[in-house]
Amino acid sequence: MFIPFLATPEPSRSARGLDRRKGGGGGGKGGGGSSGSGSKGGGSTGGGSSGSGSKSGGSTGGGGGTSSTSPKSIPITGRTPTGRGSASSYGGGGGKITTIPAGAAFAGRTVGGGTRDQVFGNSVYGSGYPGVVSRGVSGRGFPFFFWPVVWGGAAGGAAGAYLHATNEYGDCSNSSRPGGSMTQATFMSNSTGTTFYLLADNSTVAALITTIDANCTLSPLSSTAPTSHSCSDPNALQPEQAIQYYRASSVVLALSGYNNSAAYSSDENAAASALPSGIDMTLLNCLNQTIGVSVPLVNGAGPAWAGSGMGALGLFWMLWLLLGTVL
Repeated sequence: MFIPFLATPEPSRSARGLDRRKGGGGGGKGGGGSSGSGSKGGGSTGGGSSGSGSKSGGSTGGGGGTSSTSPKSIPITGRTPTGRGSASSYGGGGGKITTIPAGAAFAGRTVGGGTRDQVFGNSVYGSGYPGVVSRGVSGRGFPFFFWPVVWGGAAGGAAGAYLHATNEYGDCSNSSRPGGSMTQATFMSNSTGTTFYLLADNSTVAALITTIDANCTLSPLSSTAPTSHSCSDPNALQPEQAIQYYRASSVVLALSGYNNSAAYSSDENAAASALPSGIDMTLLNCLNQTIGVSVPLVNGAGPAWAGSGMGALGLFWMLWLLLGTVL
């Protein structure tokens, strides 16, 4: 049985350049010019931090070429309690762990120290914190500087209370969070009906749209710019759709149609539901690895990471979900 999540790049490959990965299907880039609304017209990618962010024209073909993994500076808007105003895609992260001083937001909590090989969590809200295994984000420090995503509403009752931290970190529209208010992106398979969603701060979503578009084959309907996200929208993403958290739960990858009942279980050790059958696993593999190697990290003293693209915990978790799907 072929298990795609075991087919990770060798460490040296990241240093040479992240191979362009197929997200399912083929096709070539369509012609035409680009529009100014943040959409893709043919082969030109629009920018911006908001808007519809959808593609029109041809899809991106698989194979051929590589995308550079040299660290690229990403401006961080919003509140930066350490005084650092930029992060890097493909950077190594790290840096000295410091304590937030009195008088500042979250005084007394630690910030910094998180490195690239520690970004992977699992499907549990509160995962992706180095050295922490319990769920929830209340009272936690900021090993990667970014704040955790928040889920609105009160779904799940008492068992789901750990999911709702808006009283601590503000709601989705809180522009004080590092990277700006929460936004999302949609990534669709060009060979199946599989739809994935990415949720994080605006700076992170914008940066990951760029790296994912460069490395994964996507439907032309996929996002090319972040779109707004409202915690109060009844049709917004829900915690049970999350399949993977990253970077101290400040980034989440979700799957349309996935319903993980363990998210609302009173048992912290409840097993996550298996992924639905028939989804585009090749695209999922590409998204997961690309997020892992390129999610922006605040610059530290360490070198750019040249690891395998998937930390041990991330590999174990995705493999477990895959086995639940195919067995």
